[in-house]
Amino acid sequence: MPFWKRLLITIVVVLVVSFIAGLIWRAIFGFNLPPYLAGVIGGLITLPLWELLQRVRPKNEINDSK
Repeated sequence: MPFWKRLLITIVVVLVVSFIAGLIWRAIFGFNLPPYLAGVIGGLITLPLWELLQRVRPKNEINDSK
C-alpha cells in the first residue's frame, strides 16, 4: 500500500478514535476529554494500525513475489 494511502487512513482513524473516546468520556464523567488525552489515545491506536497497513498488499503483489 502506498505511503500516502497509509497516512490518510491513519489520520482518519486518529480523528475518529479521538472523537469516539471524547464521546465515551463525556458520557461517563460528564465533562469534555482533555485534548492532550484524546491525542494520546489516538496516537496509541495508530501504532498497531500503521504496522498492519504496512503488511497489507494487493493480491497481485503477493502472487508476483512467489
